[in-house]
Amino acid sequence: MLNINQLNKEFESRVRLGIMSVLMVNDWVDFTEMKNLLSATDGNLASHSSALEKAEYIEIKKEFVGKKPKTSYRVTQKGRDAFTEHINNLEKLLGK
Repeated sequence: MLNINQLNKEFESRVRLGIMSVLMVNDWVDFTEMKNLLSATDGNLASHSSALEKAEYIEIKKEFVGKKPKTSYRVTQKGRDAFTEHINNLEKLLGK
């Protein structure tokens, strides 16, 4: 039996679930693509990705391509493990 407190609070937000889901199946994803996939605002995506970076679940790379800034995201191994555990716990909670 799973205690609901075993679910990871870092993944309670729709945007954070989306970020992690996208990164679990892609290598690097840039800001614009992630924003479009999740229908998120710039600020919303930036704040949720910063929180995931602080938890060391994703890596954020900022660079310049020509004269334009480019931000990209990638899941870390710690993030991959934590998200997999979260999904497994959700499945247990649902009786799957």
